[in-house]
Amino acid sequence: MKISEILKQGKPTISFEVYPPKTEDLFPKHREATMKISSLKPDFMSVTYGANGGTRKYTFQMASDIQNDYGVTALPHITCVTTDRNGIHERLDDLKARGIENVMALRGDIPEGYEFPIQNGYHHANELMEDIREYSDFCIGGACYPEGHPEAPSKQADMDNLKRKQDAGCSFLTTQMFFDNSILYSFLYRIREIGITIPVLAGIMPITQKKQIETAIKLSGTVFPARFLSIADKFGDNPKAMKQAGIAYATEQIIDLVANGVKGIHVYSMNKPDVAAKIKENLSEIL
Repeated sequence: MKISEILKQGKPTISFEVYPPKTEDLFPKHREATMKISSLKPDFMSVTYGANGGTRKYTFQMASDIQNDYGVTALPHITCVTTDRNGIHERLDDLKARGIENVMALRGDIPEGYEFPIQNGYHHANELMEDIREYSDFCIGGACYPEGHPEAPSKQADMDNLKRKQDAGCSFLTTQMFFDNSILYSFLYRIREIGITIPVLAGIMPITQKKQIETAIKLSGTVFPARFLSIADKFGDNPKAMKQAGIAYATEQIIDLVANGVKGIHVYSMNKPDVAAKIKENLSEIL
């Protein structure tokens, strides 16, 4: 089923994200985690994809398992930073042959020292989206940054780029992780003002280990509110307490979002079935 059709139903949705292994020997472990998260029956599941396509075969296999074996709509990621148009078309044909109807279209991080863009390639995600729309009938998802894309010269320029994604055929957006809901509410107000009307799914990352904070800041430059930093400071050295507190914080975020009219929740579950299950349980009567 196309995710655009799922979102049109008007009810709150929850989706989980998993990532593929880097090597074949780890695939059974990742497959088991994926199967357990699929058993929670989210509205869909996304599978990440290395910027240079190095995990492509695992991404596509996991997406196929999710959809064809576990009965959950799959959203494989695809990046174009190191892949030309012919390569992208081959990947789309592969996904279509597996019965996949949705794709998350991303530029991907530019590898250090890499000459970008490549010949017959794409400069930006909106160009990839436009090509996917012209080549096939996939439902296309895209990424957005409530706190601004780290490479954008300004927030206005970043919002203009989001409008280009919508115009290129993007059907929905998923936000980068954020930890202060007021940032999302402000972002939604600003993008609606410039005519971005497609659904926006709120990306929630349950921080269950203190070291994840540094990683989150490095990856997205996200701002952690004082309330969350106090939690991490108090419980960060107690793994069980930090896990419980992190899940509780993410749950509270989601409850507030749903109460304020945000219908799409996307959880960066990081291949942790126990975390995904606890969040789903906490929201059993809310979603």
